[in-house]
Amino acid sequence: MLGNLDNEVIFKKAFTNITVFKAFVRDILGIEVEIDKIETEKKFEPKIGYVDFELDIFAETTDKRIRIEIQRIEYDHHFDRFLHYFLMLIAEQQKNSKEYNIDQTVYVIVVLTAPYKISEKNGKPILDEVLLLKLNPQTLQGEVRDLYGHQFVCLNPNHPNEETPKQIRDWLDLIYQSIHSPERPVLNTNNEGIKKAIELISFENLTNEERTKAKNKEAAKIVLTKERMSEKTDIAKKAIEKGFDNETIAELTDLIVEQIEQLRKDKQ
Repeated sequence: MLGNLDNEVIFKKAFTNITVFKAFVRDILGIEVEIDKIETEKKFEPKIGYVDFELDIFAETTDKRIRIEIQRIEYDHHFDRFLHYFLMLIAEQQKNSKEYNIDQTVYVIVVLTAPYKISEKNGKPILDEVLLLKLNPQTLQGEVRDLYGHQFVCLNPNHPNEETPKQIRDWLDLIYQSIHSPERPVLNTNNEGIKKAIELISFENLTNEERTKAKNKEAAKIVLTKERMSEKTDIAKKAIEKGFDNETIAELTDLIVEQIEQLRKDKQ
């Protein structure tokens, strides 16, 4: 039985292993990296952009040419947060106003374990398994000029796509099945990174301390989820009082129309 990769303790145990980390980066980004240290809860001093942000999993290559962050999100977030992390890792290299060189290539990989609840500006829902953002200029004819190489990759196994490359699919399967079918996972153990991750998060290989921490994280998540729902409900009630329609309230709160209608009934 696998530990749940939706859990911070389990996720970090797997992806702070150098074998798993390197294989994951190779398969998702298509690059081979050499690292000797992986950090968690990484912060920078001084703060960047007036925000004291924290990186889940962070590593620099031994030649200092590449920095990589892996972020796990178990609930839906606005993409502004991801973009902020990505850009701040680039901006952090600007040590003073006289130096504008960006010596390190930045890669950020975000793993979402919940379906998207956000939409494009035109209202079309986002249902993509893999999203890519590359910071390179291009000509009016669409020719890309490879100046920077910085990349942001967003993975969400809840929206499977037949065209997702197999090497990426293997990791998405690992994440999804650890959450939804941990007792009978069907995974590609020919991938040494996947095989090592399975070994690390197998329930029998978790220490008593890790199991306790994982349970505490799950309990905290339940409390946090209830708090968020309460906040959303309060916002929805105020919006109803102000005469907002259901669609607007749903956009503001991420509640579904049926929940909003029930709030209207309860108010009567």
